[in-house]
Formats: sequence, structure tokens, C-alpha cells
Amino acid sequence: MDETPALELTHCNCLAIRQAARRVSQFYDAHLAPLGLKSSQYSILSKLSRRGPMSINEIAEAMAMDRTTTSRAVQPLERDGLVKIEAAEDGRKRVINLTAAGRERAKEALAAWKKAQKEFELAYGSGAAKKLRTALRDVVKAIPEMGAD
Repeated sequence: MDETPALELTHCNCLAIRQAARRVSQFYDAHLAPLGLKSSQYSILSKLSRRGPMSINEIAEAMAMDRTTTSRAVQPLERDGLVKIEAAEDGRKRVINLTAAGRERAKEALAAWKKAQKEFELAYGSGAAKKLRTALRDVVKAIPEMGAD
């Protein structure tokens, strides 16, 4: 029996990163669930809160997400009245604006996010978490975006 495929999987960067991402997303999602948010949605609300109105493409680029996934994450936010999609001032593109309810939910979610962040760092170690964030930012910078227009 050939053990090469099993050995290759244990050294697969993609698999290791995806497993970690799923576990961490589930962890943060559990903290945000009482507020009706997933971690990806909180990230969008937080980004809009800091940067102001953005297009789907701008959000997708800032979060290293594809446009379709970003659109799917925005839809429930719009449905729940947390964001409003409007024409930009020049009328050529659509932008996502945070509503008053969205600003309030982002503030509420910040407390849940801080709790998740603290628990993660207690479990993993704050120094290790800082190194991990740096390493993952480096990964995003090092790997070219595929399929970009």
C-alpha cells in the first residue's frame, strides 16, 4: 500500500490553513451568534464602520474574498437593515452603507469579538497569536490573487 498520498496530505499547506480557518471561524461565529452575525458579516460591518461606504469589490479586495462570497455575506445584512446598498455619488457603481442599526449592531458585536479574541489568545498564547497574524498577513501578500479581473 502506497503511503505517499497520506504523507503528502500531512504536509499540505492548504489543508492545514483551511482546517485552522474553519476551526477559528466556528469559534468566533459561536461568540457572535447571539447577535445574529457570522464572523465574516461582523468583519464587513467593522470594515464599513472604520472606512465608510464601500463597493462590493472594495470590500472583497480588502478582505481577500471573492466578489460572490462577499455579496452572499452582505445579503443578510441588507435584509436585516444593517446595511443599505445605494448608487455611488457618480452613479456608476453601487456602494454599501452602514445604517444606524448596523452601527449599533457593530458596537454590540465588538464586545463579543473582544471576548472571542481574549479567549483565543488565552488558549493559543498572545505572543503566538501575534506571530500567527503576522505570518498569515505575509501569506496573503506572498500568494498572488488568482482569477482577478
